[in-house]
Amino acid sequence: MEPKTLQQAIVYFADPDNCVAYLVARRWPKGVSCPTCGREDVSYVAKRRVWQCKSRHPKCQFSAKVGTVMEDSPIGLDKWLMAMWMIANCKNGVSSWEIHRTIGVTQKTAWFLLHRLRLAMGHPADWKMSGVCEVDESFVGGSPKNWHLAKRARRGRFVQDRLPNENKTAVVGLLNRDAREVRAKVVPNVSRETLQEAILSNIEGKSTVYTDAAHQYRNLPALDYIHETVNHVEEYVRGDIHTNGLENFWALLKRGLKGPYVATKDNPLTDSDRFALAVSQTVGKRLTYSELTGKDDARPF
Repeated sequence: MEPKTLQQAIVYFADPDNCVAYLVARRWPKGVSCPTCGREDVSYVAKRRVWQCKSRHPKCQFSAKVGTVMEDSPIGLDKWLMAMWMIANCKNGVSSWEIHRTIGVTQKTAWFLLHRLRLAMGHPADWKMSGVCEVDESFVGGSPKNWHLAKRARRGRFVQDRLPNENKTAVVGLLNRDAREVRAKVVPNVSRETLQEAILSNIEGKSTVYTDAAHQYRNLPALDYIHETVNHVEEYVRGDIHTNGLENFWALLKRGLKGPYVATKDNPLTDSDRFALAVSQTVGKRLTYSELTGKDDARPF
């Protein structure tokens, strides 16, 4: 039985054959095919846990790692999958140091692994959202009262009555309820032009857009959107009209940056579902150490 909890996952993925079977079920649900030529009549070499393509070409022998973010990695699938479980299910985020301590690799290896898994879990923003979407903006950054004294000196004397968001970074968020996808983008400001450009670039016309009552969004009907608002001075929900999905995202993001655990509203995905989704998104993505660091030297592991 496939794992549903962390304890079950540790036991299940301790068996290398279970690791391979789990990956195969999500990568090749209709049967294994060669990642190089696509040929489906491949034979399995059980002793080495690889497949042999009947066509003669480079990489005619391949493992479940080939063509994924795990390709060419000497790290075992048991450690890859445990790290992926942690990243998918630790709601306040997980650091490379925590992965290093938990799965028994160096911190440098855990850092590289973490970046590759983040790449795998990301979605290319090459399509526009449609249907029902939420849009909201937020500000991310530490309070100036917590700055190092040298940083305060560089940026001028700290004044207690400054605007709370003056020294923070503006971020616009867009959530598609149907696809359960969130896109967040750093923006130079939260002016009407900036926020509308983000909406036009990411959401198809004639879609329904829910926002708060900020004046920056008032022109959306003229841009061919169905626009509904909630005034947070008076209410946070009016039927299906709300931005609570993005509010939860901001809370989770900021708690993740600060460190402490936070619970959010019920999510239809279980830990097992999130993990399976993360595994299925590893295919067709690569990130080498030299690309990540900008150095030409080979990675040390």
